[in-house]
Amino acid sequence: MLYPKLDVLKKAVNSKYMLVSLASKRARELFENPEDGKLDEYVSHKEVGRALEEIAAEKINVLKK
Repeated sequence: MLYPKLDVLKKAVNSKYMLVSLASKRARELFENPEDGKLDEYVSHKEVGRALEEIAAEKINVLKK
């Protein structure tokens, strides 16, 4: 089972392409600086999963031009 659910992620970010880009950038940040997490507790042990959890929790803001 996938966590977080895709429906929850699509509510936070409208575009699946923006979601992938945002998650990959945040995962790289978490890989380079692991103690920079925005949540107290994560379900996932990998950076991409943690990035998706932060997006689902709306701890990451998407700036639109």
